[in-house]
Amino acid sequence: MTDFFKGIPQIRFEGAESDNEFAFRHYNPDEMLAGKRMEDHLRFAVAYWHSFAWPGGDPFGGQTFERPWFGDSIALAKMKADVAFEMFDILQAPFFCFHDADVRPEGADFAENTRNLEEIVDYIGTKMEGSKTRLLWGTANLFSNRRFMSGAATNPDPEVFAWSAATVKTCMDATQRLGGENYVLWGGREGYETLLNTDLTRESEQMGRFLSMVVDYKHKIGFKGAILIEPKPQEPSKHQYDYDVATVYGFLKRFGLENEVKVNIEQGHAILAGHSFEHEIALAASLGIFGSIDMNRNDYQSGWDTDQFPDSVPEMARAYYEILRAGGYTTGGTNFDAKIRRQSLDPEDLILAHVGAMDVCARALKAAAALLADGGLEANRQARYAGWDAPENRTLLSSDLASIEARVRAQGINPQPRSGRQERLENLWNRFV
Repeated sequence: MTDFFKGIPQIRFEGAESDNEFAFRHYNPDEMLAGKRMEDHLRFAVAYWHSFAWPGGDPFGGQTFERPWFGDSIALAKMKADVAFEMFDILQAPFFCFHDADVRPEGADFAENTRNLEEIVDYIGTKMEGSKTRLLWGTANLFSNRRFMSGAATNPDPEVFAWSAATVKTCMDATQRLGGENYVLWGGREGYETLLNTDLTRESEQMGRFLSMVVDYKHKIGFKGAILIEPKPQEPSKHQYDYDVATVYGFLKRFGLENEVKVNIEQGHAILAGHSFEHEIALAASLGIFGSIDMNRNDYQSGWDTDQFPDSVPEMARAYYEILRAGGYTTGGTNFDAKIRRQSLDPEDLILAHVGAMDVCARALKAAAALLADGGLEANRQARYAGWDAPENRTLLSSDLASIEARVRAQGINPQPRSGRQERLENLWNRFV
């Protein structure tokens, strides 16, 4: 045990009328919604990197946090794990997520990195034996170290490609060892700064082959979880190859991986790509590649990915509505890829940020479930396309232009516009949120 969270009680559900800030007002893990416990719908996960590895910097300033486990040693990495599992217990968190560099100290070479990772993974495994918290997903940090300044899989240096592939292999082994339910690839620097020195064809071929090797290794070791790609449009790169869900799907189709790989969608990344969060979720579900989400938000007055904890029930309700429409998660979950502000120095701030975010998501889920159960929105959607259910109209999509022209002439078809009823549907939505 450490004393970092000394005096902070385990967070329990007390209901909406509670004035205890160290309590859930809306997140009741055992509440039944749409046939499942709330905990099983939301599948919350704590992000190891933002919660325990981030030093409190921003684009214009360095470290503001002073944590007793900061430093590159096995002993400090084990202390970090101790603190992490204490926080998981306080929150009763079902899951956590990590990059290799979050949990292990940086070594002098690949062999030392691997030894460090294996030792810490064994230690985390012992911590999990006494905890309810499980691993939602693992991943490799292939973006922070200077060796990745020109990418990992897409790097012009084949030695960086080799290092990256070997690192992913060790991280997949670690994820398998800890019973992870997914493995994520975020190509933080898989993109370009300038076309003046970039061969787009070569880099995309490298990236496709890299991902194919990941899928092959998944099957080789018998990993039962999902392989997920996390889209992002830019930052740090000017243009990243996994720009958004649609781009990722096109990439997967190109390399024949659309049935092997799904997406982990982040709210902040969706906004940076010029989309809404719910758009990206709905599109992924439509394409059959929805996997999991990173829950956070951006500051809409700032031009970068600020990774703040969610605070808008209406915004999150739209996301959870699309998740419920898609049938909910299978191996995925709600990972808080979010960090407290660099001025939030106290241990309590870290706990309360998660408490508030979990309550926001719970309220959003309840609103989304109620709206879906009401059926009004789906009835309106179905009615809008009802004409396509008529037998003579279903044949349009299997017909040809000449036959369709003959039908239009023979039947004197002269269609008139019909209202999309957007404002009425917005009013319906707002009755529930």
